[in-house]
Amino acid sequence: MSRVSIVVPVFHNETSVEPLLSELQLLAANNPTDEFEFIFVDDGSRDRSLSKLESLAATETRMRVVKLSRNFGSNAAITAGLSLAKGDVVGAIAADLQDPPSVFNEMLVRWRAGNRAVIAARADRSDPPLTIFFASLFYRLFRRFALPAMPANGFDLFLIDRKIADIITSIQENNVYLMGLILWLGFEPAVVSYDRRAREARFGRSMWTITRKLKYFVDAFVAFSHFPVRAASLLGLAISTLGASYALFLVILHFTFRQEVAGWTSLMVVLLIVSGAQLITLGIIGEYLVRTLDETRKRPRFIIDRVIGGASRIDGA
Repeated sequence: MSRVSIVVPVFHNETSVEPLLSELQLLAANNPTDEFEFIFVDDGSRDRSLSKLESLAATETRMRVVKLSRNFGSNAAITAGLSLAKGDVVGAIAADLQDPPSVFNEMLVRWRAGNRAVIAARADRSDPPLTIFFASLFYRLFRRFALPAMPANGFDLFLIDRKIADIITSIQENNVYLMGLILWLGFEPAVVSYDRRAREARFGRSMWTITRKLKYFVDAFVAFSHFPVRAASLLGLAISTLGASYALFLVILHFTFRQEVAGWTSLMVVLLIVSGAQLITLGIIGEYLVRTLDETRKRPRFIIDRVIGGASRIDGA
């Protein structure tokens, strides 16, 4: 008998947590030889998600509800769940039901076959065209400049054994990109493909705003790639080379043809381009420095307010 923990980060998902729990219960029923626990981590929701979770935990003994003191982000919420999970293998899934929990059936088969990590890669996704475009661009750049092992359409659904879960929780790193970290560890994950569902209208709109997605993008690149800094250096070198070449051209023009180059407009254009490049470079360096500052502060990645429920046998293991 294996012990299986499923971690679910929750942020404004009051309408989806009950049907999600039903699908997780079906997953447990389809794997009767395994002992399950379901860890729902409320990541500072301001709707009725927490009260809904508490009500569900009152009737489902395999369910634990972890309330964080505020919103720390989905990666931190998943890490909080991993730190409390007691299973031999730990999975994580979003609460919006766009990723079907039934995929865990095949993932568990792969884990039992000896794979320490199993990731569920999206073969297709039913999202708005603009979302698909920017997601594809992000993963293309991430594969090219950071981690080539990242699936073409990325992944959010994973299953990792106890050893990997312990390694991840022992890494004291803020602003971590958890999916990249799983690949970076190098345990050659098995890949299971699935089609991502469209978000149902009854579950409300996604809380992944443009600002959150942009931070997610920056965190991923800063954590696993030096390319932005190197690109800034190359930009500076290119502009310096062009500037030196243009200066040489002006000197030759002056001494050979005795021609003065007049033009306030051209001077201002060059000045604005160079100044813009300098500010971009400073901004890129600043992103790395801010994250370095976060690491030196040694603040916790998450703060658990309280844990509710969880009177199942797996807790006594």
